Amino acid sequence: MSDSFLVAARVPMSRTAFERWLDTPLPGRSAIANPDAMFDGWYWHGQSAPEDWDEAAEGRTVREWLSERVEDACTSSSATILRYRDEAVEAYLFDVGYYPAAVQAALLAFAATEPAREALVLFWAETGGSLWKPDDEGWMAALEVAPTGARFVGRGDLTPTVAGLRRVEAEFFAMIERVAEDEERWDPDSQVEFRTSVPLEYVDL
Repeated sequence: MSDSFLVAARVPMSRTAFERWLDTPLPGRSAIANPDAMFDGWYWHGQSAPEDWDEAAEGRTVREWLSERVEDACTSSSATILRYRDEAVEAYLFDVGYYPAAVQAALLAFAATEPAREALVLFWAETGGSLWKPDDEGWMAALEVAPTGARFVGRGDLTPTVAGLRRVEAEFFAMIERVAEDEERWDPDSQVEFRTSVPLEYVDL
């Protein structure tokens, strides 16, 4: 698929919990109570959910997984934003094309958080990387993370979740603009691979 796929979340947690989360190994399938229900009630309702959740973790910590994503973003069209501020983690993860293992790794990472209260992790496709409106049909999945665990939930009111993601969405577009400026300055005939350091400024690791 040539569309762009995104995972984003704003998860309330303490600074101590955030630091502990970064050094937590990505969990396996059992971290989500109902992994087979990933698409139930959403745009891909009726499609089978990915099965190889344990393989997606690949023995990495959350910090190692995020570092790999950021390094990729320096030389490719992917993007990773992760901020800790106002007692919450804000994340916006963007990939061109659908890579189930990448989506699974992101969802497993958030399933491993220690949230102070319930929050939703959203998965969707949108070519330009924008958030859908809360009542749009394009949302593909919602993972609820809570102090009691993580589980996929069906369609509900996404208004507060989407509103809480607008700040990190704006940062995503600011980062994309800066990367584009770097790419304009790059000489494709230089025989030097394009690389930008801009993505390194948008992660709190």
